[in-house]
Amino acid sequence: MDTEQQFRAVVKQCRAVFVQKMHDYGTAWRILRPSSITDQIYIKALRIRNIEECGHQKVSDSMESEYMGILNYCVLALIQLELPADAPLEMDEDEVAKRYDHHIEENIRLLRAKNHDYAEAWRLMRVSSMTDLILQKILRIKQIEDNAGLTLASEGLEANYRDILNYAAFALIRLKEDTPLPTP
Repeated sequence: MDTEQQFRAVVKQCRAVFVQKMHDYGTAWRILRPSSITDQIYIKALRIRNIEECGHQKVSDSMESEYMGILNYCVLALIQLELPADAPLEMDEDEVAKRYDHHIEENIRLLRAKNHDYAEAWRLMRVSSMTDLILQKILRIKQIEDNAGLTLASEGLEANYRDILNYAAFALIRLKEDTPLPTP
């Protein structure tokens, strides 16, 4: 499979989990401020890094499921960023699914451009380096949020969430090459 096919395959699994959870919980995530979504991504990435460093875990949730959660939280953050502050908390499941798909397609466009320029360098990276890059980008987002969204010379929130989403997908691809992902 080529990169785009692999990306679409892991995103398909993430989307299936996303839709199932939306069925169970509705759009309760809409109550979260963007900074709270950032913190959820941060917690998941810190857990992955801890497991990578200590070599074992005590909670049964796999690293793969955490990367899937990171990817899905990035989509939630992107949706939250585009909605006006007074948008209703309750959203139609079909509308949310369309927005999810739109953001994934935007990330695929980004993936194509960056893979062209960087010659798929991510394939040479360790998964642990991807975790570190995710953590770095989260810390950047937290700083941007603490600066009320203002930047002087840097990419904004959206670009950082998109990069995290892609690194989470790349990590899932790399992990899947070694072991199959759990079926949602």
